[in-house]
Amino acid sequence: MMKSSSLLIKVLVLQCLVVLSSCKSKEADFDFFYFVQQWAGAYCDTRGHHCCYPKSGKPAANFSIHGLWPNYADGTYPSNCDRSNSFHASEIQDLESRLDREWPSLSCPSSDGTTFWSHEWNKHGTCSESILNEHSYFQAALDLKEKTNLLGALKTAGIEPNDELYNLEDIKQAIQAEVGYEPWIECNRDGKGHSQLYQVYLCVDTSAKNLIECPVRPRGNCASRIQFPSF
Repeated sequence: MMKSSSLLIKVLVLQCLVVLSSCKSKEADFDFFYFVQQWAGAYCDTRGHHCCYPKSGKPAANFSIHGLWPNYADGTYPSNCDRSNSFHASEIQDLESRLDREWPSLSCPSSDGTTFWSHEWNKHGTCSESILNEHSYFQAALDLKEKTNLLGALKTAGIEPNDELYNLEDIKQAIQAEVGYEPWIECNRDGKGHSQLYQVYLCVDTSAKNLIECPVRPRGNCASRIQFPSF
């Protein structure tokens, strides 16, 4: 009886160790994500910069995904975390049509997006691989895009991509009313020196599912009134 009980205890201890090990492997080694969306009109209008439409044609006039970036709460971030786990297009083949639409490349020369996606996975995605594999990383970004309708939020507030100037605070408030959290806005400068709405940063927890208040924000570079360029 004692021998049997001893064996049972050993089995239970082993099971506990396996569970703890499994849980530990799913702990994030970063603090949060920046989910970054860009406005193509500003990207293409940046002073001294050129853009090229994807091979599939001009993207829709909407915000598109730039990336899902693991970050630390002290303002630093990891990058290129696992060179042995490089991008493989075959892993996301079922997502390709959505990626073409929601995550297009605007860099030159014109491309099909694969180079852009590869860069984002290799530089940023590999730093979240304790939580997400390649497919779930891109899936998570697409899901976040679907639940954050930035253009709709701005249009509801009367803020249109028409080359007019708008108060930066009004833009932030319109987006916060839609998503529930204050965004951080990145601006560029066009050839005439206008400060333009370029990128919107939202913060996401380490599961890549839930928006959160940003633990830290990048340094600002926007004027108090910024242009929302047409596209």
